[in-house]
Amino acid sequence: MEQDEKIQTLSAVKTGVMGRCPQCGEGKLFEGYLELASCCNKCDLDYSFADSGDGPAVFVMLIVGFIVVTAAVIVDILYQPAYWIHAVIWLPVVIILPLLILRPLKGWWVNNQFSRNAREGKYTDL
Repeated sequence: MEQDEKIQTLSAVKTGVMGRCPQCGEGKLFEGYLELASCCNKCDLDYSFADSGDGPAVFVMLIVGFIVVTAAVIVDILYQPAYWIHAVIWLPVVIILPLLILRPLKGWWVNNQFSRNAREGKYTDL
């Protein structure tokens, strides 16, 4: 399989969630927990094109908020626990769930930018 064919067949979801390079699917995408590496350690793809901005964080807030509020309302209706029990249950969930979701979502976001050749918009006079 030629390199061009391999690039086109890589899934942005699969490589992004695994934190892999969008071009080769083998190199590391992240240097730290959420910090992108400067380039791929396998194929030397420059990651300067990547700008996830606040997109992944917004989606994480919406997803976690929906899950926690829905679950808290259901628990409250079914069991009517004291407020301190709600705090004991939902505070760890509100802290841990975003940490589990944010990195894979950011990886997908960056790899999707690569697969769609998305770049920063530039203003030009016509």
